[in-house]
Amino acid sequence: MSAGKDAAGSGGGALAPDADPYATARSIVLRQLTLAPKSRHQLASKLAERDVPAEVAVAVLDRFEEVQLIDDAEFAMMWVRSRAATRSLARSALKRELAEKGIHGEIAEEALSQVSDDEERDAAEQLVRRKHRPAATGTDRATLDKETRRLVSMLGRKGYSPSLAFGVVKSVLDDVAAGAADDDAEPDFL
Repeated sequence: MSAGKDAAGSGGGALAPDADPYATARSIVLRQLTLAPKSRHQLASKLAERDVPAEVAVAVLDRFEEVQLIDDAEFAMMWVRSRAATRSLARSALKRELAEKGIHGEIAEEALSQVSDDEERDAAEQLVRRKHRPAATGTDRATLDKETRRLVSMLGRKGYSPSLAFGVVKSVLDDVAAGAADDDAEPDFL
């Protein structure tokens, strides 16, 4: 294996002494972008892990931004759309994930603005309906309280505010109870 390939390969470690640091940095960045979209911060961290000199990393990342292979705004928009849809995460959890990826300020706020209050509430409601255990909604108050706590906790872990979580869970459990009462009612025959 050549020195350049070894330094840019999947293993960690320092640059080979005779490797062109710019070529190695470009190779690392391209390989990372091939795997999945990444923010500039994530790519800079990967280059630092591989002991790429800071000035080389900045120059390579700047060039990749110039040719629009790195675009934090587009990455943030895509990340929010994807995670909100597939993981049913609330905006606060999405904001935290973006911060971990080095996306802050206006870029993060613009991406998070894609998720409206109504969409966030609808996602929470769908999630509760999907995760609700019908056997847990009996007439027993302790069982109902336990199911409420379980569902509210689940929403909390996904970043939903306590007030929204309690409201959505109460609404869904009330709907389920009303549906069960309708099922128990005698049919209307004329």
